[in-house]
Amino acid sequence: MEQPEGFVAPDQEKKVCKLIRSLYGLKQAPKQWHLKFDNTILPNGFKINECDKCVYVKGTSKAFVIVCLYVDNSLIMGSSHDTIMDTKRMLKKNFDMKDMGTADVIMGIKISRTPDGIILSQSHYVQKVLKKFNAFDSSPSNMPIDLSVNLVANKAEPVAHMEYSGIIGCLMYITNYTRPDLAYLVNMLSRFMSNPSHEHWKALTRVLKYLKYTLEYGLYYSRYPIVLEGYSDASWISDSKDSYSTSGYIFTIGGGAVSWKSMKQACIARFIMESEFIALDKAGEEAEWLQNFLEDIPCWRKPVPSVMIHCDSQTPIGRAQINMYNGKSQHIRRRQNTIRQLISNGVMSIDYVKSKDKLADPLTKGLNRDQLSKLL
Repeated sequence: MEQPEGFVAPDQEKKVCKLIRSLYGLKQAPKQWHLKFDNTILPNGFKINECDKCVYVKGTSKAFVIVCLYVDNSLIMGSSHDTIMDTKRMLKKNFDMKDMGTADVIMGIKISRTPDGIILSQSHYVQKVLKKFNAFDSSPSNMPIDLSVNLVANKAEPVAHMEYSGIIGCLMYITNYTRPDLAYLVNMLSRFMSNPSHEHWKALTRVLKYLKYTLEYGLYYSRYPIVLEGYSDASWISDSKDSYSTSGYIFTIGGGAVSWKSMKQACIARFIMESEFIALDKAGEEAEWLQNFLEDIPCWRKPVPSVMIHCDSQTPIGRAQINMYNGKSQHIRRRQNTIRQLISNGVMSIDYVKSKDKLADPLTKGLNRDQLSKLL
């Protein structure tokens, strides 16, 4: 490290300081590490994906290679073995790198290969979480939620809120990577982290039992269809003491989910149509980002076609395609303009789908066993 300004040792200006702390121990470390990696890989013909600064792409007329970086862990994929090995040799010249061979586990995610596709799962990590919180020996549950229970804020003393927060943190990691079916539950239970009650603990324990029942669940990607499509949904206000609806969206490629989200809406919707429109706006925002991301992927069809988003309500679909403005809906006017612009620019298109076929349903509310099994 260069000597800090104001602390340069006299007559030793050319010397540098030896770092005692590791990469993870300094505030400046992430930026300096990223700059070092950029200065190493970019002169070798790689380009940064503008939508994700940790994805590097190098493409020629014959082959391509993609490097994904997560702190100091990297995943390298390409169209030919020779291109991948050239990239590894280049990195080994500049960094103290350990080659782990063909990727099978990365960041707690297990990669399984079949003749027809790839499976991503976190069964090993889920087992560790269940054992850590003494839930591994409990009886499994085939339902993640009790539909007859309506959770409300706790006004009494909190019950083990530190352990509750720890479990929610682990569930968020699982949800964000391979388990979109847990997104709504984790979103709902995380609202009570600061003051959980016995009822909240009971609901959280049921989710852990469901995790044990679905230990081997994961994301399956086949070769077809090679198209990006999405589903958008919103649930009407389910809690009499809370005036906000819940939005959810999910996008798939090759039959498997690649992006999903469940969230409480930021503004109050007065009608079901408005809540659906707010959810559609969020889905359109994600569709634009995904389309731009795929533009920099060498093997993807260019130009990237518009993303089809399926919605089970005809009203927001019709409203998104007209220029009429109603002054009573001023709070969603910006969202309407945004969606119309995305449609006119060819970023997205909207299609109607029956309620029984919308994949985003589990992201907005609890479902019975039959509905959940079909959508899973």
